[in-house]
Amino acid sequence: MNKIIGRKKEIGLLEEYERSNKAEFVVVCGRRRVGKTFLIRECYANRFAFYLSGAENTNKKAQLRNFNAAINTYSGYPYPAVTNWQDAFLQLQHYISNSQTKKKLILFFDELPWLDNNKSGFLSAFEYFWNTFASARNNILLIACGSATSWIMNKIINSRGGLHNRVTQQIFLEPFTLAETEQFLKSRKIAMKRLQIVECYMIMGGIPFYLEQIRKEVGLAQNIDNLFFTKNGILRNEFSRLFSSLFKRSENHIKIIKVLGEKSKGLTREEIIKTAQIADGGRLTKMLEELEMCGFIRIDDSFNKKKKNRLYQLIDFFSMFYLNFIDGKKNLTDGYWLHIGGSSTYKSWLGFSFEKLCASHLPQMRKKLGIFGVLSFTSAWRYFNKNGGAQIDLVIDRKDNVINLCEIKFSTKPYQITKSDDADFQNKIALFQEYTSTNKTIHFTLVSPFGAKRNEYLNEIQSEITMDDLFADI
Repeated sequence: MNKIIGRKKEIGLLEEYERSNKAEFVVVCGRRRVGKTFLIRECYANRFAFYLSGAENTNKKAQLRNFNAAINTYSGYPYPAVTNWQDAFLQLQHYISNSQTKKKLILFFDELPWLDNNKSGFLSAFEYFWNTFASARNNILLIACGSATSWIMNKIINSRGGLHNRVTQQIFLEPFTLAETEQFLKSRKIAMKRLQIVECYMIMGGIPFYLEQIRKEVGLAQNIDNLFFTKNGILRNEFSRLFSSLFKRSENHIKIIKVLGEKSKGLTREEIIKTAQIADGGRLTKMLEELEMCGFIRIDDSFNKKKKNRLYQLIDFFSMFYLNFIDGKKNLTDGYWLHIGGSSTYKSWLGFSFEKLCASHLPQMRKKLGIFGVLSFTSAWRYFNKNGGAQIDLVIDRKDNVINLCEIKFSTKPYQITKSDDADFQNKIALFQEYTSTNKTIHFTLVSPFGAKRNEYLNEIQSEITMDDLFADI
């Protein structure tokens, strides 16, 4: 288990479930490449009584052949090949019933959605196995895992059929934080300054598999070129593979992602319908829910705004990077990333990606502000009319009668607040107070990698959050 970076909470839960004195049905989900299988294997040190992984784009016959090989290996008994999942699970019942061990029997079904291919009968047999056999035995720990989070949620966790309310525990595995990304890189002897780690995070989003591809003998820019911009770069075509592995019909999911990628502040539902040319209705609702469950988008309920004005924002760093620099681009050549620095596209990407990075590290921001234990609600705020308006990147509305208005600025050195900035900050505070009618105390907070340069225009800044603060280990 020494290999695992972070994941302390998840490891603690998995160990607790193994010690449980009752049958446990645990679901572990999370996006593709986030490290679900690795975590389970390492945590239990491969102490599985049975392990089966679904194979992508494989028919029932082949999946059952894999089952036969697995049960023969783990049981040491030559079970005959079967032609349906009902008989397969009967064999598993026989094997478990004859087990002599007094320890918890860990049954691990990986990539469960791939086992449930068209008319295979897998899910009904799986349900029957749990409901009539496994759930009645206090020595069973059944773990189901899969990258297709929407399938897991709809078919297992929120099932209206035989698995309704049967899951006893669930774990959603998040990408690494900045702190965990730094630990991971150090464990692989990869030297990077924190500003480089921030840029790396805004490209790969703390996804362990992507980070594993970084070579320590070359710099970050060369690594990005090798992975994304060379002809055979391992991550060059990852975008299409990512969505096709998660959703059976991914075309409209990708349409939504692409239109959201064009508007860093987000789009309303009506704007998505118009821009992506997708019909309104239940199907759109389901796709938005699936994208949110899988961690690609978030819903931003703007401060004091009605539900119909909520914004859907793309928050997946890998997708944002791909859409800005790879999608639809021709003549991508070796050395592309080494030469794009300084371009307007690159600078714009740094700005909005840093905003998303801050929003994904809210616990670290609350810790720096000293409000880690204070209940708070986060949102954005925008107000515009014919005379102008204002926009607040992040509003932290606290239960202690304080509101932090966060101005997020990406800079590779201490940010120099100008006279114009100072006037803009004053205007934002005044408009926010006027149009929200809040009675709470306003604290204006600057969030920038290296903080603010000391000068005469710091009047409105009550607090600062720096890059180092975002690396805090929570």
